[in-house]
Amino acid sequence: MLELGGIIILGILAQWFAWKFKIPAILPLILIGLLVGPIAAEFLSDDGTKWIEPIWNGKEGLFPGESLFYFVSLAISIILFEGGLTLKMSEIKNVGPVITKLITLGSLVTFFGAALAAYFIFNLSWQISYLFSALIIVTGPTVITPILRNIPLKKDVSTVLKWEGILIDPIGALVAVLVFEFISVDAGGEFTKTALIEFGKIVLFGFTFGFTFAHALNFIINKKWVPHYLLNVFALAAVLGVFVLSDAFAHESGLLSVVVMGMVLGNSNSPYLKELLYFKESLSVLLISILFILLAANINIEDLLLIYNWKTAILFAVVVFVIRPIGVFLSTRGSSLKLNEKVFISWVGPRGIVAAGIASLFGLKLAKNGVEGAEYITPLVFMIVLGTVLLNATTARFFAKIIGVFLIKSEGVLILGASKVSRLLGHYLEINGRHVVLIDSNESNIEKAKELGLEAISTNIYSDTLLDNIELSDVGYLMALTGNPDINKYAINKFSKQFGENGTFRLVTTKEMLDDSNTPKEGLFSHKDDFNRLSELTRKHPSIQEIDLEDKTHYEKLITISNNDEDIIPLFVKDNEGELHIISSNNLAFKNIEKGYQLVYLGKPFDVENVPTAETKGTKDE
Repeated sequence: MLELGGIIILGILAQWFAWKFKIPAILPLILIGLLVGPIAAEFLSDDGTKWIEPIWNGKEGLFPGESLFYFVSLAISIILFEGGLTLKMSEIKNVGPVITKLITLGSLVTFFGAALAAYFIFNLSWQISYLFSALIIVTGPTVITPILRNIPLKKDVSTVLKWEGILIDPIGALVAVLVFEFISVDAGGEFTKTALIEFGKIVLFGFTFGFTFAHALNFIINKKWVPHYLLNVFALAAVLGVFVLSDAFAHESGLLSVVVMGMVLGNSNSPYLKELLYFKESLSVLLISILFILLAANINIEDLLLIYNWKTAILFAVVVFVIRPIGVFLSTRGSSLKLNEKVFISWVGPRGIVAAGIASLFGLKLAKNGVEGAEYITPLVFMIVLGTVLLNATTARFFAKIIGVFLIKSEGVLILGASKVSRLLGHYLEINGRHVVLIDSNESNIEKAKELGLEAISTNIYSDTLLDNIELSDVGYLMALTGNPDINKYAINKFSKQFGENGTFRLVTTKEMLDDSNTPKEGLFSHKDDFNRLSELTRKHPSIQEIDLEDKTHYEKLITISNNDEDIIPLFVKDNEGELHIISSNNLAFKNIEKGYQLVYLGKPFDVENVPTAETKGTKDE
């Protein structure tokens, strides 16, 4: 009981530690497992026993006999199902040729390249070499996101790395499962006609069961035959049931079934899909926390000594510094990415949780079946996982600065709220060269923003999901433009550190608008205009105008006119280089206004009779 409770407590503490220090959770989890397992047995225990012993003498421990295999298999099946839920076929089509090539051509390069390296460097059999290479294809989002979260990068670079990690996870798992099953049908290594037939049965039952039961579960959920409070646990039971049932019909087909089941269900039209995904994510966090401490603790010093030689360093170097760059450069050939961006993508390729988890499961199973070289699978894959995570976690930021992909100044703009006002401002900023992202919980507003070609995210600002979005790494300005003052203030407090590096702004409240002495430092645009005034003016004059400025006196004159005209609200000052400067609510803070600058404002054109030196031009909301 003490050991089992300790695993759960240590696992959750490792997850918290990873969140606190913004590192991949797999790193502290595996290190804790090694500490309480082989390291404790060798250096810390008087009698040479582990502090946490998954299997002891094959018959005792937390999971005696075959029970460790069963627990790991069931846990991996749930994790792979959750990974399959995240794979959208529409996303594969729309993410762009670079990402499509990375998850296809890049995977093939890793699959064949790493297999050749393992075969010639460690003299492993071709079967084990190809299983090793299949396991290290994946670069999961759980390890990519913490590494890149605080590195301001060009949007194209962060997008490529994010989507590669998301999409390649279930694909790599599927390849690894197929290779493992091809090996397991004939452990002797002679792939006879019978072995090929058995492999065909595994593929047939795996795809059939996964496809059929995914549609059955979707049908049951949509028909509301299961009460809402049982929905998540019913889906969990269905996944475990499909895994066990498929395995009963064709041995080792269960993992393939749940991967396919997750992919099919993830691409269905179920209205409860997001809720299922949240539940499976929470469950996966718990299982991963237990699983990796358990698996790392199960490794023996003898397993680690197998790879304690120069061959391991050579294999690691070939995988990281040869195979990964070849795959990236072939996949990005002919793209708009610059050389330094390709080099950075080549450098950042940490292997993740799926690789380590499946490697342990397959290594244990094949070693138990007496497959030659199977004892190398777990330590070699753990070495690649720990090595790449450590390398990228410690050097990615520094390397980005050296090769020139690190953004010195984050110019992206995050707009809270996707109302018509926000869409109009976002559209103007976008056509003036700014990366703009709108966030809102209103799906209708999000769709309208996307129709304008704007990047828009449907999210709840009270959740932490936005903080994990690495595509926002180039955001340096935050503009809170909702009609709810409390939400605006909350957003300023929560997101200013991460997204407000260059400026954090919100609309003034109605109460502040009526009190001239109450001017907040983060007030946006005008002290006399709140959300209602902005919305009303946007409906009346849905266009953003530009007027040429002569000097600071001219600017101040225009501001005075706008303060006395309900149909004009100043927004930005555009300098001679086209850079936009947000106007704060005191709107007299600009010290240097030169000829060629422009005042950008919302509303009707200025009366040219009152400002005879001005020329105006406008941008309308389509």
